[in-house]
Amino acid sequence: MIVITNPSSIEDEINIINSLFEEGLSLLHIRKPEFSEYEMASFIHQIKLEHRSKLVLHNHHQMAEDFGINRFHFSEKERKNEVGHPAKFSKPCRYNSTSTHSIEDFNSLENDFDYAFLSPVYTSISKQNYHPKTNLFEALKSRTNFNTKVIALGGIDSENIEKTLENGFDDVALLGNIWNDKNPIKQFKLCHKIVRSYLV
Repeated sequence: MIVITNPSSIEDEINIINSLFEEGLSLLHIRKPEFSEYEMASFIHQIKLEHRSKLVLHNHHQMAEDFGINRFHFSEKERKNEVGHPAKFSKPCRYNSTSTHSIEDFNSLENDFDYAFLSPVYTSISKQNYHPKTNLFEALKSRTNFNTKVIALGGIDSENIEKTLENGFDDVALLGNIWNDKNPIKQFKLCHKIVRSYLV
């Protein structure tokens, strides 16, 4: 199971992140589009050293080596414009991910990507008026790309995780369900338990 940071700052965010890892979080996507390089460095420095290998950078990729991070995410725009495409890195990385919003887009991905978000599956919790344009469960029946794992994103919570996995997604990513809740650790533990019981 994947957690994506809230784009803006959250109270006690670093302590929550360290606690999420201690509770079994596999990967944390750091998505802070407004962060300067200095702010990103400061943010990463506060995350416990033993968890660095589980971090995925959405921007400031050039900082990764300094922090021992080898996982990069590329937005749909970056991928399609070939800005920061994995092939442009001097040290190719097999832990790359990207974002997609249709099954056609997902199916056309090159083998550079280990997994890709497909969204929105449900109405977004974190973004206002962000709704699914198509039924992605039906769309997944046309999946031809099995080299890349497909990760459900958008409106994922404890009430729909099992349904989501049953309908063809390989895993789920959480954002609003964690950061919009008064008790993000409790929410994570609940969702993590559901995912583990289903995927075991």
